[in-house]
Amino acid sequence: MMPNLSEPVAPTGGTKTMVAVVQERYGADPEAVLGTERLARPSIGPGGVLVRVRASSVDRGTWHMMAGLPYAVRPVSGLRRPRLPNPGRNIAGVVEAVGSEVTGFAPGDEVYGTAVAAFAEYAATRPHRIAPKPQGLTFEEAATVPVSALTALQAVRDKGKVREGQQVLITGAAGGVGTFAVQLARAFGAQVTAVASTPKLDAVRALGADHVIDYTREDFLAGRQRYDTIIDIAGNRGLWDLRHALTPRGRLVITGGETQDPWLGGADRQLRAQMLSPFTGRHLGTFICSEHADGLRDLTTLIDAGTLSPVVDRVYPLAETAAAVRHLLDGRVTGKLALALPAE
Repeated sequence: MMPNLSEPVAPTGGTKTMVAVVQERYGADPEAVLGTERLARPSIGPGGVLVRVRASSVDRGTWHMMAGLPYAVRPVSGLRRPRLPNPGRNIAGVVEAVGSEVTGFAPGDEVYGTAVAAFAEYAATRPHRIAPKPQGLTFEEAATVPVSALTALQAVRDKGKVREGQQVLITGAAGGVGTFAVQLARAFGAQVTAVASTPKLDAVRALGADHVIDYTREDFLAGRQRYDTIIDIAGNRGLWDLRHALTPRGRLVITGGETQDPWLGGADRQLRAQMLSPFTGRHLGTFICSEHADGLRDLTTLIDAGTLSPVVDRVYPLAETAAAVRHLLDGRVTGKLALALPAE
């Protein structure tokens, strides 16, 4: 999903410095465009919060912002070169300072959420983008939650309207969004059919999926099963195939499915779904994830209750961010990849 960068970025300034990932140009090769430097720490205005980042994480959005692909992201990320120092979004850490207008947070609070240029020892954010960190999670675990779990929550609960007793199909079930979506659909009482590749089936089954389908061996839409909701996170099956796998009043929520098209990268399928939806009894659509503290607090409730848990495939140090992105691109990750930063 394309992040919302409509808020102004806090200017850098002051004499204190930090280590941060830097990116000066677009490129699809993480080793070629991501490095580390010592930069000035971000400064905050009256409404800002400065977080000492203890962990971050990477996702597909990281690569899109890094590569500037599809070109449709560039009005947001920068037309000719990245307008942000680095493509990081997820943070978990400790509040370092708050602006004079900020209430509800104080230095020393452990928080998680989103920020711009999050691949750094310090990140500036806003109060409505962070929430208290779930007590039972490490910083590395918490940093894998915000963007992916918020996307899953909004896909399953808000757009998919999943409720008890429904049949739900989730493609890309072993990925960052998918591992959260499987758990959420089960938590809402659905019967979950999860689609993944052979090496990841056991992991998806362990998350609570009632049925698993190996897409490398069988067509997950070929059977007679019809679903009340399909959460389409991976793959590029045609809209008509997906539509016919729905019940007469079923809902298709497209949250992924990329192509090699450099201009839209698969977003055209999402647009076509929304255009087709009014002409069928089924609801076909997509959404842009809202990175808001209300959703984070809902996730915290589920995490604290033991209903939702992040799946962390591997943890990398900040200096190996490029290697983490490369691992993600290789397609062998189950769940999420975290980045760890030192406490001091």
